[in-house]
Amino acid sequence: MRIVSLVPSLTEAVAATLPDDLVGATDWCTHPADLAVPRVGGTKYPDLDRVLALRPDVVLVNMEENRVEDADALRAAGVELHVTFPRTVDEALSDLGTMLAALGAPAEPGWLADARAAWAAVGPRPARRAIVPVWRRPWIVLGGGTFAGDVLRRLGVDNVYGDDPDRYPRPALAELREQGAELVVLPDEPYAFTRDDGPESFPGTPYALVSGRHLTWYGPSLTEAPTLLAEQLAAARMPPAP
Repeated sequence: MRIVSLVPSLTEAVAATLPDDLVGATDWCTHPADLAVPRVGGTKYPDLDRVLALRPDVVLVNMEENRVEDADALRAAGVELHVTFPRTVDEALSDLGTMLAALGAPAEPGWLADARAAWAAVGPRPARRAIVPVWRRPWIVLGGGTFAGDVLRRLGVDNVYGDDPDRYPRPALAELREQGAELVVLPDEPYAFTRDDGPESFPGTPYALVSGRHLTWYGPSLTEAPTLLAEQLAAARMPPAP
């Protein structure tokens, strides 16, 4: 089977399971680090001519990562799509198993079994009210019904905007500061928050820098995510004094 992936986490999943079948990926597909396949542009604006030139049997897309118009154009060109849209850890693990089986994997890969076990071992823990920015200028935070939100919930993070009907609200900074959060969770993607870029906006509130890949990707990184993210959340520190 000839597979083109327009979703970085699914690229990593296929590369770890059916490497010989992966014939194309986006410029943002950075894992595995030695991935050597033709690139087809970005996730939001792929070069569809390049995709079609690779003669894919199936193209992997995600309802959040990719644009509907690109999916429609590929379907119109006769390309089969495999669409994912997990909003919880359980959905992600299930979707990965379904996808890999549909792509011809002879059995569930070891990394997926390890990921199931890793998340099954996560027990209850005290919750901390937190805001989770994913962008600034303007500020965008995790809202309701997101995969990353469920990841954090399982690790003891009570997202202040977790019940918001908008999956990615855009509150003003003044509103964020008024929420009484006990923690600010700052991932390094899609916006690359650092200790010098982000924490200063929330004086007096501890912040934790976390791996955006382990927070938002659903693939082999799920095996490491519970332990790594828990360690990063536990290492919260105070922002520099203004």
